[in-house]
Amino acid sequence: MRHQILLLLYFIITFLLPNQTTGQDKEPFLVVLGVAQDGGFPQAGCKKSCCEKSWINLNKREYVSCVAWVDPIRKKYWLFDATPDMPEQMHYLSEKYNVELGGIFLTHAHIGHYTGLTHLGREVMGTKNIPVFALPRMHKYLSEHGPWKQLVELKNIQLIPLEADVPIQIADWFEVTAIKVPHRDEFSETVGFIVKGNVKSFFYLPDIDKWEKWDRSIEKYISETNYSFLDGTFYNALELPGRNMSEIPHPFIIESMERWKDLPLIEKNKIHFIHLNHTNPLLQNNHPYKKNLLLSGYNIAKMGNIYYDR
Repeated sequence: MRHQILLLLYFIITFLLPNQTTGQDKEPFLVVLGVAQDGGFPQAGCKKSCCEKSWINLNKREYVSCVAWVDPIRKKYWLFDATPDMPEQMHYLSEKYNVELGGIFLTHAHIGHYTGLTHLGREVMGTKNIPVFALPRMHKYLSEHGPWKQLVELKNIQLIPLEADVPIQIADWFEVTAIKVPHRDEFSETVGFIVKGNVKSFFYLPDIDKWEKWDRSIEKYISETNYSFLDGTFYNALELPGRNMSEIPHPFIIESMERWKDLPLIEKNKIHFIHLNHTNPLLQNNHPYKKNLLLSGYNIAKMGNIYYDR
């Protein structure tokens, strides 16, 4: 009888009572909010086999590339990129973690990385002085061109200037450093961000041209951070037949894997490919390329994955 009572109590505590806060619940963390290239997945106008199943079942969709730094104690989060899927990404964070927007860091002025700012305007949220961190060209672009300058003029956002390679401290909570990289810079420079918590560090770099075009070593940043979320837009050159791939010179994943083939496994494990184009076979479940990549020690960023600062 006593044994049955104990089992009943265990059932009540484990399954019926609300979960109690743990130490882990209080730790800041980085969370993945999207893994797709600017157009999302499925992509507008695509009737090919890569997107067919996702149009039928939108539960298979993938949001545009984005990560967030979340502080459960202060009930705040900071977005890295303002994507077209920002409403869904913000809702996910507020519902799951009960946190509010603390600021936004922008990588560059391509549509998948800043156009979500429109939702902060008076037509939608009508926010007040949300900090938006940007380098000089991005700062100038948002200040001088509509509809973005209206966000500044109405004080929906407050532009905070960043300088490349100069860390900015967000109180004592975490530190962010912008790292300039080569890319198509029609309207702004392009950067990746190093995010440093009290213990762990993260490198978010969704867009870059070929690694060889950069005057720095990507391996250095992989080595110096705990997790790297790196440009995986295309798996190989065969994804867009008829297109001149030199016009969109992202590093192909197969090129990256060849470049890093001699890295120790512990370094490969740090790498999470992100910003996947809708044609990328890594978006397809059970694709042999995906299995090969994972067996080689690399990772694919996944919506909802969290990485604690411990």
